[in-house]
Amino acid sequence: MLAYYLDLAVRSLKRSPGLTALMVLTIAFGVSASMTAWSVFRAVSGDPIPWKSAQLYVPQIDMWGPQAQQNNPDSDKGPPDALDYGDAVALMRDHRAKLQSAMYPIGPSVVPADAAKHPITTSGHAVFSEFFPLVDVPFEYGSGWSAADDEHRAPVAVISNKLNAKVFEGANSVGKMLNIDGRDYRVVGVMGEWNPQPVFYDITNTGGFARESEDLFLPFNTAIAANLANNGNTNCNETPDAGFEGLQKSHCIWIAYMVQLDSASAAREYKSYLEGFARTRFPDWAPNVRLRNLPDWLDHQHVVPSDTRVSLLIALGLLIVCLVNTAGLLLAKFLRRSSEIGVRRALGAPRAAIYAQFLTEGAMIGLAGGVIGLLLTGVGVVSVGWVLPRQIANLAHLDFSLLATTLAVSVIASVLAALYPTSRAARVVPAWQLKSN
Repeated sequence: MLAYYLDLAVRSLKRSPGLTALMVLTIAFGVSASMTAWSVFRAVSGDPIPWKSAQLYVPQIDMWGPQAQQNNPDSDKGPPDALDYGDAVALMRDHRAKLQSAMYPIGPSVVPADAAKHPITTSGHAVFSEFFPLVDVPFEYGSGWSAADDEHRAPVAVISNKLNAKVFEGANSVGKMLNIDGRDYRVVGVMGEWNPQPVFYDITNTGGFARESEDLFLPFNTAIAANLANNGNTNCNETPDAGFEGLQKSHCIWIAYMVQLDSASAAREYKSYLEGFARTRFPDWAPNVRLRNLPDWLDHQHVVPSDTRVSLLIALGLLIVCLVNTAGLLLAKFLRRSSEIGVRRALGAPRAAIYAQFLTEGAMIGLAGGVIGLLLTGVGVVSVGWVLPRQIANLAHLDFSLLATTLAVSVIASVLAALYPTSRAARVVPAWQLKSN
């Protein structure tokens, strides 16, 4: 029977080519706009590490005290989003989590061994050895450094495969020396393809999204000893002493921090530890601390840009308008065939057959609209950089799931648009149509 209904649908669509083209294009534009907006929203709102995001936490401690809140009545009374150097080092020393790492952004230059090549400006982070298993960094060669390297401020480095290709032509560079800001560092690991978006391990300093992956990771203590300045944000409630050493002695916040806690009980214990830690700073003040897991932290930081939410809502609104217009066109088209429906009903066709016939026709319109919508979606994904920041627009991409979803949405949307016109057509009274003809 399906072949019969398909044949009827094709004949009906051929009888009104202009109307058919109008409905197909209406569905195509509505679906392509919504799927383009969805591709961007999906890219920026996805879980960057879904297999363990619930075990990753960001601790916050208010190291400025009640006086700072009194001086800033417009604040939300929550603790700062990062830590100062002293607190970060103290948390690392106490080591109350399974895995943990303090970190801050760096931007040194790498000097190639070939004097004919220009220095390479890099971006990266100073981290502790536990950072790599904490966020599951993949390695192409070697691995991260050891805890002993952290303690002894070893001059070691982990580099990206992109930097490895520039400096060592993509060969296994583990054990080779790399000149970073005039100091020699031994390469202990080369990362595989890894560019999580958002940059979940340091939202505070990256803002959530970065145009390119990071090229360099150095031991935190080694970077401090080498006076590698902070390349991220700094927030102070007082004027620190001059220089990088003055920043370390101040209560300015510039250190990101992340821990791994594998159970709810471990999270409660760590929260209690943070409260006790805060009491040592302000014994007469209720501890102002927070401990958010990664999904809650991303939500707290408003990582998903409001522009993408608004774009998605507008696109869905456009799709609804397109469906309403298509439904109106189908209603007019189906009711013009009332005499045909009356004859079929008089010959014994049940209402279910009328539903099957016209919903099949609606599905074919949706399928044709979906095919054109695929092309328009591809154009839309390529063009989103005109209206959104480049680092966000670059995250949108075409893949099989998006293509399949586009076709499915198009067919389902057109069938939904055809439901009301079909129900009206199925209620045609055969006797009235036969008498009028």
